[in-house]
Amino acid sequence: MSLMSMPFVGTSVDTVLHVVATVVLVATIGAALFGFWKFHELPINKAHSKGHHQIGLITVLTWIGFIWHWVWVLAVILAFVDMEKAIISLRDTWKGTPQTDHEKEEA
Repeated sequence: MSLMSMPFVGTSVDTVLHVVATVVLVATIGAALFGFWKFHELPINKAHSKGHHQIGLITVLTWIGFIWHWVWVLAVILAFVDMEKAIISLRDTWKGTPQTDHEKEEA
């Protein structure tokens, strides 16, 4: 056997190795696409679990986010941030009203 000869070339082992490599490649690409899909639908799943009032908006923003990715970020913010509490906190901060102990326990 010389240094230039290729083992398994032209044999059935070569064909089996090509088939195995093709299956691994297709499975890897499929798993990556499935993972991307599940990650991309994270805002919709979170909105469903919280019973969010704006689930339609979050769904539309998630679908548009496939094209414009910054829109998907808006969907994530809407799904994960409780806007009512955030607005109340911002209002209290703006007015400078201190929270009572009871309000701190609820937050």
